[in-house]
Amino acid sequence: MTSRRETMQQMLSEIEWDEGLTMPVANAQNKQLEDELLHAQNRMVAMQNQFKENEDRVNAMTSHLKNVRQELLHTQILVDARKKEILTEDHMMKLAGREDGRLRQEIIKVDHDLNNLKEQKNISENNIFRQMQQLEQMKAQMNWDQQALEAWLEESARKDEDTMTLQKYAREDESKVKELSLKIAHLTDNAQARRRMLDHETMETHTAQIELDKTAEEFRKCHVERENLINQWEHTIEQMRHRDNEMDFLTKKLVTVKDVVRKHEETIREKKQFYENEIENNKEQERKISFSERTAAKLRSDHQALETERDQFQSEMDALKRTVDRTALDLETTRSTITQIKKDVADKMAALDRAREQHEGLVEKLKLVEETTLSAEENAARMDEMMAAEEAAQGALAEEMRRLRDIQFKKTQELHNVRTEEKNCIAEIQGSRAAIRNLNSKINVLDNDSLKQQEIIYNEDYQIQQLERRINRMQGEQSNEEKQAMEAKIKQLNDDLEMKIAVHDVLTLQLKRLQEDIRRIRLVADNGRTEKASLVNKVEEIELHNENSQRELIKTRSNKQGLMVDKNVLKLETRRLRRLLYSKADEVLTLEQHKLQLTTAMQERHREIEVHKDMLHAQMKSANEERSQISAELHERISMIDKLRKRYEIQIMSMAPPEGEEERSQAYYVIKAAQEKEELQREGDELDAKIRKAEKEIRALENTLRLMNSRNETYRKSFNNVSDNSDEMDQRLQLEEQLRAVMDKYKYKRRQIRELNDDLQTMSNTLDNLVADGMTYVDMIDEKQSQIKLLEKELASQQTKLDRVSKQNARYAREVRTAQKAKGPTVDEQDCDLRQLRDMNKQAMKQMADVMKVYPDVAPTVTMYFGQANMTPPLSQYSGSSVSSDASSVRSGVSSRHSSVASTARSSARSSARSSVKSLSLSVQGIELPPGMYTREHTDARANRSQLVLWLQ
Repeated sequence: MTSRRETMQQMLSEIEWDEGLTMPVANAQNKQLEDELLHAQNRMVAMQNQFKENEDRVNAMTSHLKNVRQELLHTQILVDARKKEILTEDHMMKLAGREDGRLRQEIIKVDHDLNNLKEQKNISENNIFRQMQQLEQMKAQMNWDQQALEAWLEESARKDEDTMTLQKYAREDESKVKELSLKIAHLTDNAQARRRMLDHETMETHTAQIELDKTAEEFRKCHVERENLINQWEHTIEQMRHRDNEMDFLTKKLVTVKDVVRKHEETIREKKQFYENEIENNKEQERKISFSERTAAKLRSDHQALETERDQFQSEMDALKRTVDRTALDLETTRSTITQIKKDVADKMAALDRAREQHEGLVEKLKLVEETTLSAEENAARMDEMMAAEEAAQGALAEEMRRLRDIQFKKTQELHNVRTEEKNCIAEIQGSRAAIRNLNSKINVLDNDSLKQQEIIYNEDYQIQQLERRINRMQGEQSNEEKQAMEAKIKQLNDDLEMKIAVHDVLTLQLKRLQEDIRRIRLVADNGRTEKASLVNKVEEIELHNENSQRELIKTRSNKQGLMVDKNVLKLETRRLRRLLYSKADEVLTLEQHKLQLTTAMQERHREIEVHKDMLHAQMKSANEERSQISAELHERISMIDKLRKRYEIQIMSMAPPEGEEERSQAYYVIKAAQEKEELQREGDELDAKIRKAEKEIRALENTLRLMNSRNETYRKSFNNVSDNSDEMDQRLQLEEQLRAVMDKYKYKRRQIRELNDDLQTMSNTLDNLVADGMTYVDMIDEKQSQIKLLEKELASQQTKLDRVSKQNARYAREVRTAQKAKGPTVDEQDCDLRQLRDMNKQAMKQMADVMKVYPDVAPTVTMYFGQANMTPPLSQYSGSSVSSDASSVRSGVSSRHSSVASTARSSARSSARSSVKSLSLSVQGIELPPGMYTREHTDARANRSQLVLWLQ
């Protein structure tokens, strides 16, 4: 009860209730009934709220139980995954232990083999040392035998037996040397065989080790991926748990929100009841408005026909503009084509020069080859140089081809992007133009509708006043004072109703405009989102294309690397064969020298022994060189084997079938290699065809050169003096005439191009202006949106206040009338209405004074009309008066909105002043006396005021 009293006191203070007036109160029985009814309603609402709360709690518990079960299932699956992970780690530990033991055994085995090899090496070195000692002994013996032989030769130079003895010694020496050479060769072969066996075992060990490392790496990778998957799973479960908690919190919050919603629904039901009553009152007025709307519909149809014709003219103008744009685009395309043709001609001339230089170089090389006779080594060196030059030329051609492809791809992408931007700009410009046309047409329609609605409202108000006067006369006679008081009260209420209806209509119209603008803006936003989605899809497609191109590039690079490896292997094989050829040539030369030495040894023993010693030294040196060459060849072959093995692994990995497919047989790869070989053969044939074609082109160029020489000869002869009657002079005159005609045509074309450029520049400037206008309209739309939001907030607050005050007024009026048992308005209500009318009058006069201060040119007209109505003009009387906050906020919002629209549509200060005064005319219409209080002066003032309003409109 205390709270109700406080609320009532607050409401009375808001409406400025006079303390001298008494407040009617219900009797005890009515108070008891009201309390019981209020208690029953509160109890019913509490029970309904409790029932809904219990129902929401049951639903929340059911969903929570479902989430808990799902979380339990996920946790169990996670536990199973962890167990499997533990088993996998145990298995990996066992595998690592086995691998450790195997590696230790391999290390022991390798150490044992290494020790055996060291022992064999020591044995071989000892044997070599013993053989070298024996060789030194033989050399010393040979020196001693040489001295004895010299003495013996001096004694028995004439005997034939000496010759046989010398031959015998020579044969023995040769047999010993051959025996030692065979032993050395046999030991070398054994060492090489042992080394080959060692290399084979090492290669197999490395192969097995690499395979094992790859298998272990794959297993570790799978294990890491599995751990990442489990961690991701745990993170997902944690997120689900967090979301379940959030859902529980939101469920509790939802219960509270539903309570608030139920309370608001109760309030809304009460407001709906009041709204339905108002609808019944407005139906009668709508029937009267329908006639006026039919008349307005006819005018709208005429306006729409005119607007359609204007749109048709606008579309024709746009078509002409697009035709001009296409003409400019064709001109630019033609220019770019001419530029490209000139560039192609220059490139072909450069290619012709390069072909000539290459032809001259080939001719010189051919002459050089035909004139010179070279050895096999020089031919091989020359072929290597030619091969290197050809490879360099092919590399340069490949690099140039790759660069041209990159340039072509970039230019294609740039062309596509530019065309896309052009289409987007054209679409945006057309959309902006259509939006501008729609906005202008809607603004005109809405302005016309507002004027018509104001006229209709004024007529309806006048009819309502006439009907109210008839009703008052039909209710019976009263005293003059009561009649005047009642009429004044009715008039005040009618004025209040008219003002509120006018404000409501204006706000409703503004709300419709704002809703239409919001709908249009949402449509534009939806189109923007659709376009954005399409652009995102295009970007994703381009990125996918780039990724595929990157993969193809990587694959091409790997193939190129493989070909380079093959090329290097072939080069190494060529070098090895060349070295082998050199070594064989050295051996042949050594054998020839040996033969000559043996032949000369038959003649002179002394020289034979010296030559034989030199031969042994040469053989030892050649053996050392051969051993070093064989060792180098062995290392090269080992490196080549490693390269081949790596290449084989790369080929195996590249030719490995994808997952889910079967492995291919050896026949498949044999067939594939044959196909590749056939493809290479076909490429070689194509290259031969290109070479033949180039030769034909060279011959054609030679013919062209001869033709040019003949033309040059003719040109040189043309410098000779000719007579005036000759054919050359006639031809010159004809050519000069043709030149003048061509120059005239060229000037005409240049003038046309200049005009087209000027038109293009004008169109470009127009396009820039349109873009700037579009940006201005976008800014205006943003500003209007902000104003819409402010007006919506202000409208909502004012509507809430208006509903609350109307409801309170109606309730208090019913209570007062019930207490005083009065059928009509009481004296207190009339007093309140009188105060409200005073405030409205003050506010209207203040606004009129403000308008007259801002626009002094309106002051004489307003003063004249106020004088005709026998009213004091508001020049300075109400300049400092204060106004009620609620009523002023509504009227100032309407005035600011109306003046904003007028300032956008009109540019002069005179039109702005008229729109502001026009907005005040609505308030002037609401300041009227009751019908019963009209006098002759009041009637004249009303007529003058109507004329003022019509003039302002």
